[in-house]
Amino acid sequence: MLYYDKKNVPLARQLRKNMTPWENKLWYQFLRTFTPRFQRQKPIGGYIADFYCAKTRLVIELDGAQHYTPEQQQTDSLRTEFFAQNHIRVLRFTNLDIDRRFDGVCQTIEAAVQAAV
Repeated sequence: MLYYDKKNVPLARQLRKNMTPWENKLWYQFLRTFTPRFQRQKPIGGYIADFYCAKTRLVIELDGAQHYTPEQQQTDSLRTEFFAQNHIRVLRFTNLDIDRRFDGVCQTIEAAVQAAV
């Protein structure tokens, strides 16, 4: 079982209630009924993953415009490094990917899950 910071649980609950339009689309049009099961806004370590599949140890992150700043890129790099150290693979997509190539995003996720099962 993965350790998580209990202080992140209330924030994770709030993030689940207030998903971005891109998270909402990926969740309701693809991941919600996907097998194996994904969880939304999952606390892992000191972080909250947008989507997490425990069976495949796969995190999916959706990056909005705020992820393009040098500070946020550094934070994202540390976060990805933490996940890698815990044998968790990270797939990153931009909000633009969700808007413009949604089917391709879904196919990439399916391929990553199939490779890990």
